[in-house]
Amino acid sequence: MVELLDPVAAAVAGELRLLEPFVRASRQEAGRLLDPEFTEVGVSGRRWTREELLAALPDMPGAARGPRYEPSGMAGVLLAPDVVHLTYETAVEGRRAHRSSLWRRAADGSGAPWRMYHHQATPAAEGP
Repeated sequence: MVELLDPVAAAVAGELRLLEPFVRASRQEAGRLLDPEFTEVGVSGRRWTREELLAALPDMPGAARGPRYEPSGMAGVLLAPDVVHLTYETAVEGRRAHRSSLWRRAADGSGAPWRMYHHQATPAAEGP
């Protein structure tokens, strides 16, 4: 099973899943992939808690009714046995952002085996 054998592959799979419109539109599906202590600094600079993000996610870009995020250049590194750091870029509606996520192995056995602990998005400069 990918989650147990390759932590980086498990984090990448979880990250890509969180970009799927069905998952973004479902509080239950997205909630399985977010750590109970999840925080985010969004592309706007806003700080989000887990509950705030789960409430807003269905109405954000990338959900079932909106445009899809297009990820590129995703790479990861195992920082510790239970922590993975991912970096990549996204494009949505012509806007690009640099993204960084920390994933950690779930200790409680609920939800997904790996969950996003922190996410940061920074607007990308125009051009190549």
